[in-house]
Amino acid sequence: MRRVSGIDAAFLYGETPSWHMHVSAVLLLDPSEIEGGWSFERFRDRLARRLPDAPQFRWRLVEVPFGLDNPVFVEDPDFDIDDHLHRIGVPAPGGPEQLGNLVGDLVGVKIDRRRPLWEMWVIEGLVDGQLALLCKVHHSIVDGVSGSELAAVLFDLEPDPPLPEHRERGEVPPVPDGSTLLARSAGSLLGLPARAARFAGQAVRQGMTTMDYQRRGGAPPVPFQAPRSRINGELTPHRRFAYVEVPLEEVKAVKSAFDVKVNDVVLALCSGALRRYLQHHDDLPDASLIAQVPVSLRGEGDSDVGTKVGAMFASLATDVSDPALRLISIYESTRGAKEMQRALAVDRIMGLTDTTPPGLINLAARMYTSAHLDRRTPPIMNLIISNVPGPPFSLYVGGAKIDALFPMGPLLYGTGVNITVFSYEGRIGLGFMSCRDLVPDLWQLVEGVAPSLAELVAAAEGLDG
Repeated sequence: MRRVSGIDAAFLYGETPSWHMHVSAVLLLDPSEIEGGWSFERFRDRLARRLPDAPQFRWRLVEVPFGLDNPVFVEDPDFDIDDHLHRIGVPAPGGPEQLGNLVGDLVGVKIDRRRPLWEMWVIEGLVDGQLALLCKVHHSIVDGVSGSELAAVLFDLEPDPPLPEHRERGEVPPVPDGSTLLARSAGSLLGLPARAARFAGQAVRQGMTTMDYQRRGGAPPVPFQAPRSRINGELTPHRRFAYVEVPLEEVKAVKSAFDVKVNDVVLALCSGALRRYLQHHDDLPDASLIAQVPVSLRGEGDSDVGTKVGAMFASLATDVSDPALRLISIYESTRGAKEMQRALAVDRIMGLTDTTPPGLINLAARMYTSAHLDRRTPPIMNLIISNVPGPPFSLYVGGAKIDALFPMGPLLYGTGVNITVFSYEGRIGLGFMSCRDLVPDLWQLVEGVAPSLAELVAAAEGLDG
């Protein structure tokens, strides 16, 4: 039995019908080199034998009565891998748009909490004989960094490696009942007032640090400073997915020319695409869009299950027309955000989720959505952009080479777009997730990435000249 951390409990209890707290990824697979062709059964067998190395895939959520304390994960005595693996065909002609629409429909459905919190869909019928694999995993058992490490456990480094030995499952302890969980939670509940007092003192100190940065001028943005645009509004459960790849070599060339970080160039690509999209719709705000950028809080070698992320807020400089100046402005914003985050971390003891019963988090999330605050209050941020480094080498699934990998993150707080970035084999894949009712023309937004990169490459070459 494993008690869920405060932030992971927030992902579980902050979920609403329109806020889905799972992360996903689409893998494009090339089965052409498999002797005898692709076999769903072989893929299933390989995955089943690897699951002992990823125990969280057999954990089931058990909640404390009335949401008084964080829930626990226990090994599911009724686990059946066939409850989590599915096959489906993409509508003809099986191109990117048809795949994106199907994936959006599948991602728009919450994961069944009566079973371990993951599912996979093998999608057949794509053009050029490709397959796709959609992986959905709840954020409470994985984040970007641990997800990348989890992929190394579940996927292969060569087309046809030896199968792991079949390991018999040992005796599974019984699922604890509500009274047992309440008794175990007594100590945590008694310590709640003391934790709340410590958190209040931390919040005051961090508030003073933030105000000090604001007084100095040039401080990074903070929540609720984002301008409203068409990509922000009241979320619905419906989703759309689109994707694009860019060469990592070109991104690194821009990085070196301007002496910035790879993540700054990635943000500039997204900024340029957003600027083009909003200009097309005559909806570009005078003030810059603000992105929330998740930041890993994991130490070196830390691969614990669950989420260990913080967040910084960065200007995307969408109000700057020159692409080179826009990149420099983004770099200055992210540098300031990192400095402020380090300053705030000095006083960090715990998060709000460590002092709030999960039941109250669920009540707050439902009140927020039922009161339609997404469209009645200033946006907390305009969108989320997350960048996760991936392997430079090839990976395989069921004998099929992974040609490309496109991750997806959740939408919440009226952010109608999430862009999650993953590097793989010398390319950077950008997965775009949108609320279908806010941004139905997601491919039009994605089409702005390539010209944005071309502008930055030209600007970098101009510096060399």
